[in-house]
Amino acid sequence: MDHDKVRDVDPAVADALEGEVDRQRETLQMIASENHASEAVIDAQGSALTNKYAEGYPGERYYGGCEYADEVEELAIERATELFGADHVNVQPHAGTQANQAVYFAMLEPGDKILSLDLNHGGHLSHGHPANFTGQLYEVEQYEVDAETGYIDYDALADHAAEFDPDIIVSGYSAYPREIDFERIQAAADDVGAYHLADIAHITGLVAAGVHPSPVGIADFVTGSTHKTIRAGRGGIVMCDEEYADDIDAAVFPGGQGGPLMHNVAGKAVGFKEALQPEFTEYAEQTVANAKALGESLSENGFSLVSEGTDNHLVLVDLRESHPDTSGGDAEEALEEAGIVLNGNTVPGETRSPFNPSGIRAGTPALTTRGFDEDDCRKVGDLIARVIDAPEDEAVIEDVRAEVAALCDANPLYE
Repeated sequence: MDHDKVRDVDPAVADALEGEVDRQRETLQMIASENHASEAVIDAQGSALTNKYAEGYPGERYYGGCEYADEVEELAIERATELFGADHVNVQPHAGTQANQAVYFAMLEPGDKILSLDLNHGGHLSHGHPANFTGQLYEVEQYEVDAETGYIDYDALADHAAEFDPDIIVSGYSAYPREIDFERIQAAADDVGAYHLADIAHITGLVAAGVHPSPVGIADFVTGSTHKTIRAGRGGIVMCDEEYADDIDAAVFPGGQGGPLMHNVAGKAVGFKEALQPEFTEYAEQTVANAKALGESLSENGFSLVSEGTDNHLVLVDLRESHPDTSGGDAEEALEEAGIVLNGNTVPGETRSPFNPSGIRAGTPALTTRGFDEDDCRKVGDLIARVIDAPEDEAVIEDVRAEVAALCDANPLYE
């Protein structure tokens, strides 16, 4: 990737940008919420649309000179509509959290009730954590996964909803490795007269490709990120039935945001076009196959997986049984030294601090983009095991880093 124009103006930033490209090329990116966007998407996000204010919506802007901004946003909307089959799509949210915010602001009043999954059990900050605006503006109670099985107990969720009587139930998670039964959650919402928000931030690409059931047409609102499993421009998206369209649009702008980041919308449009190609379905299928292979390898190496496996793009490892003296933070640090980048993560029944939790979360979207297959991911599982088995052994770290380098060379990125 060429940063010559940046270097002419700011060598320090150019050095950092080139260092980041090299870091991604030379290490394995396994943070489940990350991916490698195509150079076409990156070019779109670095385009002259960076300069353009386009407050409002296509055909109804508050500034002149928006004809090409309109064209790009309309393309993004049309392509998202085709991908997901939604009645109405808003592609302006800056991130998944802002997409969720739009739904809350459109449909709730301060003090209304939200029922969502606890962060320690795989939920997300924007679903009601007290450090987030949701936990500060609304009354929140949270359901949990079954600590023994690692699965959502839908009957318990429905019972909780009947007792709490929420105004909205949130489904969709940041660290849940199993398929989500959106219909059962919708039924629980219907029983108590609540809205249902399905946040598919992590699985947006899997849903678009048809390898995970879609909540579109089931849940009242569907939100997501556009830069994880779908590899589009960085940002968020909201989908809903036409009856809610005006309220959602008003909650995005002017309710929660000013001018949309049109360069990111351009990246969304390009990424959505890529996702409409037949090979994207193959990519999504391979992402899931790779996660299953990774999980199988880790299990064979003696690690405990939450829910004993995965149906999607990530595995969640509970280190307490196999490595009780090693925290997720310790594992993350040692693995990064060896060239494997993932994150420490809380697990159901967490007994440590969330800042130094008992598990690790590993995803396969970025590896799959590089061309990794099941055999590669099984090998990666073996490498992860070797490091966690001896996190302070420099010889092991050095050997694993050499094998990581060989895998990266065999599957080059941004040549």
